[in-house]
Amino acid sequence: MRSCEKIAATALQGDNRVGTLLRPSVMIAFISDIHSNTEALTACLQEIDRLRVDRILCLGDIIGYGPEPRETLLTVMQRAEFSLLGNHEHGAMFYASDFNPRARAAIDWTRDQLNRKDRPREENMRLWNYLDGMRQEHREAGMLLVHGSPRDPVREYLVPRDAQDVQKMAECFERMDGARTCFVGHSHVPGIYPQSGGFLTPADFPDGFRLGDEPVIVNIGSVGQPRDGDPRAAFATFDGSTIRIHRVEYDYRATMAKIRAVSALPEYLAERLAQGR
Repeated sequence: MRSCEKIAATALQGDNRVGTLLRPSVMIAFISDIHSNTEALTACLQEIDRLRVDRILCLGDIIGYGPEPRETLLTVMQRAEFSLLGNHEHGAMFYASDFNPRARAAIDWTRDQLNRKDRPREENMRLWNYLDGMRQEHREAGMLLVHGSPRDPVREYLVPRDAQDVQKMAECFERMDGARTCFVGHSHVPGIYPQSGGFLTPADFPDGFRLGDEPVIVNIGSVGQPRDGDPRAAFATFDGSTIRIHRVEYDYRATMAKIRAVSALPEYLAERLAQGR
C-alpha cells in the first residue's frame, strides 16, 4: 500500500461531532465478515493492493463459521488499521446463546482454536487481547462505522426488506448523529440505504455511488460468506466522494474442503459458500 496521506479531519474517535470530509485522494477499503476464510481474504487483499488503497478498515466478524480463525485474525491484525467488534467476536468472548445451533457450534470450535495448546501462549494472548480491544463503533470525517446498525452496533441486522420499515430506518439515521455516511456489515448483503427510502443493489450503481447531500447507510457485503446469491467475495472502497462495491473470485472449493475436514463444523457451512447464501 502507498503510505497514507493525512486526513483533513479533526474529529476525535468516539466523538459525536462530524469532522471535515476525507480528501478525495485518500482511498479506504472496508472489509467485513471474513469468517475465518483465508482464501477469500487473500483474494480481496490482492485486489486491494492492486487498487493501491491507502487504508484498510475492518468492520468485524473476522472469525466464526470458517476453518482458519487464527490465520484470518493474524492477517487482519497485520493489514488493517483496526477492526470493530462483530457479534462473532463478542460471542467468542462472552456469550453465543442467541446464535443458531450451527453458528454456535462453529464459535465453540473457534474459541478452542484460539486457545490451542500447541501454539505459543503469547500468541494466544495476543489474539484474545486484540479481540478485547475492539470498539463497537468508530467516527471520523463525516463517517460512522459499525458492524451491525447505528441502533445496535454489534447485533442488529440491516437487510433489504428493512428499507420498508420506516420507523427502524428513521431511528438508524437518527443514531448516525450527523454523520453523512454509515458503513456496516453483518447481513452479508451489499447495497445502499438512502435516507429518503429504498435499497440500491450494487447493480444499481455499477460505476460507483457518488455521495450527495443525503445521508446513506452502506452495507459493504461479506469477504468470507456472501449471502446475496453471488459466491464471490465482497468489499467496498471509498475515496471521500464515491463508494464502490467490489466482487472478487476466490477458490471457495478450497475453503469448503477445509470446513469438511473439521468434524466440529457443520456441513451446511461448507455448502452455503458455493451458493452465496
